[in-house]
Amino acid sequence: MKEKLIELVGTKLEELQVYIDDVIFEKEGKNNYLRVVLDSDGVIDLEKVVSATKIINPILDENHFIEDHYILDVYAKSKGDE
Repeated sequence: MKEKLIELVGTKLEELQVYIDDVIFEKEGKNNYLRVVLDSDGVIDLEKVVSATKIINPILDENHFIEDHYILDVYAKSKGDE
């Protein structure tokens, strides 16, 4: 799943100087979540997360990445995480 999303997004996140570190699809309660974890060599502030979400979301919709209903959750990897 991670590789497919990276392939779809391509180099569009490069302008933000972020990249996809991990992609997790999981169910919590009644909801499905597609969690996209971003990483960077520098700091990822909230503005970058919002900008990345605005890039990723329409690409997922256009390509019918996941057919089931889900909530997209894009966030920055905490520094120090392995």
